[in-house]
Amino acid sequence: MSRGILLAGNESLLFSSIAGEAGKRTEKFGAASIQGPSAFSAENAIGDSGKKIPLVWNPGSSISGRTLLLSAENQLSRISDIILICSPPPLYSPVESLVPANIENHFSTQIKGWFFLAREIAIYFRERGSGTLALAIGESPPRSAESISDFPGAAAAASFRALAQELVFSAAGRPFLTMGFSFSEPGQENEFAAWMFKIIDEGSRKNSGKWHKFSKPGFFRKKSQVLP
Repeated sequence: MSRGILLAGNESLLFSSIAGEAGKRTEKFGAASIQGPSAFSAENAIGDSGKKIPLVWNPGSSISGRTLLLSAENQLSRISDIILICSPPPLYSPVESLVPANIENHFSTQIKGWFFLAREIAIYFRERGSGTLALAIGESPPRSAESISDFPGAAAAASFRALAQELVFSAAGRPFLTMGFSFSEPGQENEFAAWMFKIIDEGSRKNSGKWHKFSKPGFFRKKSQVLP
């Protein structure tokens, strides 16, 4: 039976790189992107040989996560690996200039939606007795004191990281594997995606319950760090 891979997250170079690796491992995979403003251009997308099946996900809906999993299962026959990809679009603005409607939408899609979906994934894999949940995020690059603040984006990334850490920390005793992955330097998306999938492909329980931090060859690679 073909491997069933589902990706969900923000349209970004990170999402595209992970999609490219997914396309190397299966005949088709599901992909649900969070709709919204993004600096990502489709011209930068890594090809997946037409293997990507677009799926609809409304992060702000409490029932959309369950619908997404059922749709993915119908399209793929089974779901063995789910990868959540956090790369929130920036919203650069002084805090006093933020528009209330934009704040509401951003927090609904970029924060609340992850909790809804994580709940449904845990239920789905628990009922089936197996599976792998991977959570991927890039670390924020250093900022200068003169740079414009990205309050919503920073809050979304911090919330996802906290949720991911708790999911990883509580992996023991669950019938499915849970792993966290991160990288720190922009431009590492391709290498990071290949490295992450190599660990996922092993399907080893020893890798579950750990936070895996990527670094380029030649540097110390932390494979079991839980972020503070």
